[in-house]
Amino acid sequence: MIKELANIALDAGREIMEIYKKDFDVAYKEDESPLTIADEQAHAVIEKGLRHHFPMTPILSEEGDDITYSERKEWDQFFLVDPLDGTKEFIKKNGEFTVNIALVDGDYPSVGVIYAPALDILYVGIIGEGTYKLSQASEANIETKDDMKNLSQTLPLELTRDSVRVVASRSHMSEETEAFIEELKAENGEVETVSSGSSLKFCLVAEGEADYYPRYAPTMEWDTGAGQAIVEAVGKTVVRYEDDERFYYNRENLTNGWFLVK
Repeated sequence: MIKELANIALDAGREIMEIYKKDFDVAYKEDESPLTIADEQAHAVIEKGLRHHFPMTPILSEEGDDITYSERKEWDQFFLVDPLDGTKEFIKKNGEFTVNIALVDGDYPSVGVIYAPALDILYVGIIGEGTYKLSQASEANIETKDDMKNLSQTLPLELTRDSVRVVASRSHMSEETEAFIEELKAENGEVETVSSGSSLKFCLVAEGEADYYPRYAPTMEWDTGAGQAIVEAVGKTVVRYEDDERFYYNRENLTNGWFLVK
């Protein structure tokens, strides 16, 4: 499965980059979130690839059809997809956008694939096996899971830092996030903040570039599934703000509550 998911993400990234290099129009959904043709075409590539390789596994995608909870609650396993996470970053052309594909088993993600096409970096997290970072991913020949592992760096990286580091969104720095950072300063002294867009914030924690990612603002399930697999596969956790319990998926309401990656 890893070979197929990695290559599907790479294919979607190529489609996105073809549009990224040109001028494109921006539409807005009912919730005022932006939508581009890149979101739609990446979704089409991913859906086609997943249905070809895994025809029996349902797909829940940000840009896919609405699926009722009465149908979804019967799923034992499904793919959770954000074809273009960080559309605002895509529109700004700052490179910090990703393709997200997660496999959810039961209530929790077991595999996560995040591809940042403008950076050409692919992250793969497999619960129970580890997380891997592949640079210059579009040039790699991934024929097996072992290819993915052998060509990649195993996360977390061996990094030396003297201070606690918190990764926060470029677009969503809430008062509660600022208060969390102040609490860390009181406990630890120096605290650095690192800004990043899209699900790359999860990847920075998995790499060891950051210690915490507080998200005290709304997200959707497809924003977090792949990132959760990637950080949990290195031994980190994604917990709910209100009770410190592990984040779970396929809820009746697909809007996430606040969470902390640590």
